[in-house]
This record gives sequence, structure tokens and C-alpha cells, in this order.
Amino acid sequence: MKKQFESKNTKSALVLYGRHAVEAALQNPRRIIEKLVCTAENAAKYRKEYPNLHIVTAEKKEIDRLLPFEAVHQGLALFCKPLPDITLDELCAKVKNETQATILVLDQVTDPQNIGAIVRSCAAFGAAGLVVQDKNAPLESGAMAKAAAGTLELVPIVRATNLSRALEILKKNGFWVAGMDGYAKSGPECLDKNGKWAVVMGSEGSGMRRLVEENCDVTVRLPINKKVESLNVSTAAAIVLYELRKNS
Repeated sequence: MKKQFESKNTKSALVLYGRHAVEAALQNPRRIIEKLVCTAENAAKYRKEYPNLHIVTAEKKEIDRLLPFEAVHQGLALFCKPLPDITLDELCAKVKNETQATILVLDQVTDPQNIGAIVRSCAAFGAAGLVVQDKNAPLESGAMAKAAAGTLELVPIVRATNLSRALEILKKNGFWVAGMDGYAKSGPECLDKNGKWAVVMGSEGSGMRRLVEENCDVTVRLPINKKVESLNVSTAAAIVLYELRKNS
């Protein structure tokens, strides 16, 4: 029984879980699907909607064993391949003819659930894409997709070897770079909402690294209560993306 749950290629296997993440992946033509493991009550629905989909039925406890501890899967586990890579040049080409665009850049943000929540905010507020550091950022995962609530299929994610070099490429493609810094004098409301912006978010602990900050054209901060040291990076990202989208 166990073998039918295993991926043909365990090294490249990705297991998405939860209704939003699974259904968004099934609707994405770029996503290569291997099979859906689901409870019997879910199987009837998906066999009807996706007649060519390989479906394996299983008890909830069996699905539990396929996933991280206490994963909220709603009786669905989708075995699939990670999305194809996209380069920064390709992302810039997508917005080449746009006068207004936002790309979020994460410097050493390592928590997959935070990144998933940030992806969700990118989708909600129309960001063109997300750039992460290849070395320190987690790979696409079920936890990330679950936190993104299906929007992992909508937001292009670029994995850059060198973030400083990535910011230089963004500048050459018409982007201004704003770094989030708790010690900056101005807030994001000062940014020109009719331009192209790459917004850099550092890790909650150390913030942006020095070389990354030196590549920023401007730094801004959120005007939070002085008694609060900082916000969760995903919360801060949502506020900045909203501010850039507001009245634009």
C-alpha cells in the first residue's frame, strides 16, 4: 500500500496539501502533476472534475503520514513537480512596457510560511514577482504553498545567486530600489506610486545586509509604535505593497 503513495522521483518530489493549494495547482497548466492522494469523499469530486488525473484513495491517517506533523491537509495531498524556474531577465521582460510595477526582494528571509504569506500579499496587491536569495531561501514546499493559499501558482519567484547584482539588473530595467529600514526617516507613502519599484525586505533579526542596503536608492520605514521593536516580515510586506498600490 505504501508504494502507491511514493513519487517516482523522490528527489524532485513536491507534495502540496490543503484545498486552496491543491486546487490552484491542478488549474495551473505549468504545474506537472503526478497524482492526487485523497480521501474517498474527495475522490468522487476530483474524478469528475479531472477525469485524466491519477487519483489514489487513502484514509486520513495514511495521508497524515505523508505530510509534516499536524499539517492541515483537508484530505488532499498532491504529488507534483516544482514550478519551472524563471530568471530575473524574464521577469523584467514581463513588465517592460508597464509604467508602474512592484517587485519584492527578500534578503535572507528563511521561514517558508513567512514566504508563503508574502506570496499571498504579492498576489493580492498586484506585485509582478518576488526575488529571493538562492542560497538562503527555502525551496518551494507544501508548507509554503499552504501559507500562500493557492497564490504560489500566480506569483513568479526568481532565485538570485547574488542579490546586489539582482538589484543592479532591476535598476537597468527601470526600477528604483527602496529598502525597508527601521531607522529610515521617511515612510513608504513618499514613494512615487506611478513608477517601478523593487522593495527590499530584510530578515526580522538582522535586516538587510550592508551590501544590499548600499544598492538601495532610498530607505523607508513603517511608522509603528516605539514600544514595538518590529513587525513580522510578512505583515510588513503586506503593508508596503498596499501602500504602493493605494491610489495608484
